[in-house]
Amino acid sequence: MRRGVVLHNVVGGRQVAASGPALDLVSPVTGEVYGQAGTSTAADVDAAFAAAEAAFPAWRAATPAQRQLALFRLADALEAHAEEFADLESQDTGKPRASLVADEIDQSVDQLRFFAGAARDLDGRAAAEYAAGFTSFVRREPIGVVAQVTPWNYPLNMAIWKIAPAIAAGNTVVLKPSETTPQTTVRLAELASEILPAGVLNVVLGDRETGRLLVEHPTPQLVAITGSVRAGMQVAQSAATQLKRVHLELGGKAPALVFADADLDAAAEGIASAAFFNAGQDCTAATRVLVAREVHDALVERLVARTRSHAKTGAPDDPDAFFGPLNNADQLARVTGFLERLPAHARVAIGGARQGSTGCFFEATIVTGVRQDDELVQQEVFGPVLTVQPFDDDAEALALANGVPYALAASVWTRDHARAMRFSRDLDFGCVWINAHIPFVSDMPHGGFKHSGYGKDLSVYGFEDYTRIKHVMTSLT
Repeated sequence: MRRGVVLHNVVGGRQVAASGPALDLVSPVTGEVYGQAGTSTAADVDAAFAAAEAAFPAWRAATPAQRQLALFRLADALEAHAEEFADLESQDTGKPRASLVADEIDQSVDQLRFFAGAARDLDGRAAAEYAAGFTSFVRREPIGVVAQVTPWNYPLNMAIWKIAPAIAAGNTVVLKPSETTPQTTVRLAELASEILPAGVLNVVLGDRETGRLLVEHPTPQLVAITGSVRAGMQVAQSAATQLKRVHLELGGKAPALVFADADLDAAAEGIASAAFFNAGQDCTAATRVLVAREVHDALVERLVARTRSHAKTGAPDDPDAFFGPLNNADQLARVTGFLERLPAHARVAIGGARQGSTGCFFEATIVTGVRQDDELVQQEVFGPVLTVQPFDDDAEALALANGVPYALAASVWTRDHARAMRFSRDLDFGCVWINAHIPFVSDMPHGGFKHSGYGKDLSVYGFEDYTRIKHVMTSLT
């Protein structure tokens, strides 16, 4: 473990000490303090936005090919430093170190390269004479300076999801990472300072107050956040006072619908992996199993067996660990509280408690006997907790699946193609997997409805969210 870590803002291509008090970086594995990161004040946030604003005219004027080349170079630099980034990410989050490069760093490299390509593939209607005597065409332009806030569950991935499309489209960025997991974001900005013009990418460190200053600042024309529903609502309310555009990727409560004709072994394996990967700290994690009543007991038996044999939590260097600790003590208390408040009709089939006396480890947990209006069914836990509910027919399965405030992701497990197509249409979620749960590709959009927010990450739709459309009409006479 690295000790004595001291992190600073990266503004205008330089490391700059934040003027507020230092925040301790605490290991979720041991509870020990291993470093400090600054807290940015209003003056620091002003300086970052000034740098981004100064850099915008030239970056906007850069050709798509120039922006593409810069992102390709950043992707190459990240790939060359993959092992270093995995070390930093593992220290901040406690994730198993052995799989981090393949699970997350390589994905970030691919996403940078995807958006590098998107920079040169601008979409718009063909120039034509839509009115007699006039030619019209569409310009797709960058929005301007963008403010972004990223969470602690996937620090590097979420930074790339935000930074890459914004920069590819010609915007400049001020980004604040979570105060508990800032190392990879700062390191990325340091690499970028050797590739991008000064001020195109700026990183400010800090707490919720810093985030508020970022969101409420008059300079950014768009605010993008990945975080909780509460945080998203606050951002939307604040942005409304200045008519800023908002991009919100918020919580989830993903159902996995398992029908009687499904391959139960494959469903149990896929759902358990999707429920407990990253300690369930994933807004698309499988959190609610809805299963045909006639195979309920058989599926629960398989889920418990799979969890017992494969879903072990442990330290980053534990070769048998499938997932690491929860991110911080507050999150541990939150997850523990859900289990402590279980109603009498619910039953813990496996897990259900903190593991060990140090760190923030929590057992992989399956709870049966829950009802639709239970807190554990309706509210996002963001931990390694999976509930199981039976259904009697397709109509009930759909009602249970859609009957939560969140609408980010869902999966359907069946051999019946027609049923799968019907449910992919009728499920009110931004992503529906069929006989799988949780794989991502850079080319396809990610984003939900209802309390899961609006706007898309990844894909050309994510790129377009960081652009604005202008109609130009010229007289032919």
